[in-house]
Amino acid sequence: MRNASFDFKRQVTVKLADERLQQALSRLQSRFVEGRSAVISEIHDLQETRDAAAQIRDRVLNNLGHWLLEFEERATSRGAVVHWAETVEDANRIVAEIAALHNVKTAAKSKSMVSEECGLNEALEKAGVEVVETDLGEYILQKAHEAPSHIVAPVVHKNKEEISDLFEKVHGLPRKTGIAELCREAREVLRPAFLNADMGISGANFLIAETGSALIVTNEGNGRLVTTLPRVHVAITGIEKVVPTLEDLSTLLRLLPRSATGQSITNYVSLLTGKRGEGDPEGPEHFHIVLLDNGRSSLLGTPMQEMLRCIRCGACMNHCPVYQNIGGHAYGWVYPGPMGSILTPLLDGIEKAPDLPNASTLCGACAVVCPVKIPLPDLLRKLREKQLTLGIRPQRETALLKAWSWLALHPRAYALATKIAVRAMNLMGGSKGLLHRLPGASGWTDGRDFPAPEGKTFRELYKERS
Repeated sequence: MRNASFDFKRQVTVKLADERLQQALSRLQSRFVEGRSAVISEIHDLQETRDAAAQIRDRVLNNLGHWLLEFEERATSRGAVVHWAETVEDANRIVAEIAALHNVKTAAKSKSMVSEECGLNEALEKAGVEVVETDLGEYILQKAHEAPSHIVAPVVHKNKEEISDLFEKVHGLPRKTGIAELCREAREVLRPAFLNADMGISGANFLIAETGSALIVTNEGNGRLVTTLPRVHVAITGIEKVVPTLEDLSTLLRLLPRSATGQSITNYVSLLTGKRGEGDPEGPEHFHIVLLDNGRSSLLGTPMQEMLRCIRCGACMNHCPVYQNIGGHAYGWVYPGPMGSILTPLLDGIEKAPDLPNASTLCGACAVVCPVKIPLPDLLRKLREKQLTLGIRPQRETALLKAWSWLALHPRAYALATKIAVRAMNLMGGSKGLLHRLPGASGWTDGRDFPAPEGKTFRELYKERS
């Protein structure tokens, strides 16, 4: 998937003016925010569980090489083949070679954000493999030639009417408007893809070192079909997804579905271990696991390592006031919201996403709901500092920050400057006390009126009241 994060500011303007998108995004509140709130209280020792989950993730990341090698040894002993991919190009090449080795012509695919990161579908199609997305949301986007806008609910930006129009166009069947009818139509169209696929492709929410297993959590049966019916199964995931034991996994599974979809548990939790054995009624004849680095290992031992704790639940974006208003496509790459504002610069280059570290109010909601306690606002601030150090922020912005820094270090000059500023803004506000235009800061007033100050600084008001 091509990184278009450099176009963030223009996309924000477009998305804010999109009435359909704004209506669609309103569903985040009832479906995800309120849904999480309703079930997260089921965990009576929530903070202790979050602490334990963060410690599990840190224990892995502090000795990642050990746990990955243990996973490889156990997975190999059960008949799986583990592949190591340093870059997305390596991952695409490895999967294409697996397809060629097994004479694969068609592939049925379950939802995988790492495959989106790699642009795997396009790479396989160039290699002559027909790829069919079987997750309902991803299938809709494949037919619409669009990218996901959310890591859990990829088609959250579309409404039912848009999907009805799309299905009528691509399926050539009478237009249906009921959700159940649309789902049934998709099932009937996708059934041959499951039955005829030579290869199934999935992601992996976690890799368990103790057993050499890959685990996926889904709410649609396609995950089970993709990983058991085709003769070849390829699971592709990031190297950071490994956990030491099944007991550790159970701790993380208490948090993941509640944080992601507001469910105590997802409809399907599939633990995939090795290839089909003698006498097994189902399962792949060949099981390949592709472990992608793509910059992840470079974060180990750095102040940004905590970002690798992420279990891709999407809670940070669901609760983010920025994401709630602009959706996922504005961020320009695979990972949107607060986690994407950190991951995109880290994995694909900070110079390619100059505005994402600043696409946050730093309100802290993302950190409060993160199940593995990633200090997202702190990491965003560190990226902002790095941008200034590298000199990749606009000169005007850098000059203003330097001016403010100088004033903050000189209290008398700061007091005088703020006195002048608040009095000037008070006069500009007129009788209604509203600023329709703020010179030098038009971003605050382009879409709304800014309340004018009373004409006195905070210090003056505090002194009067005390």
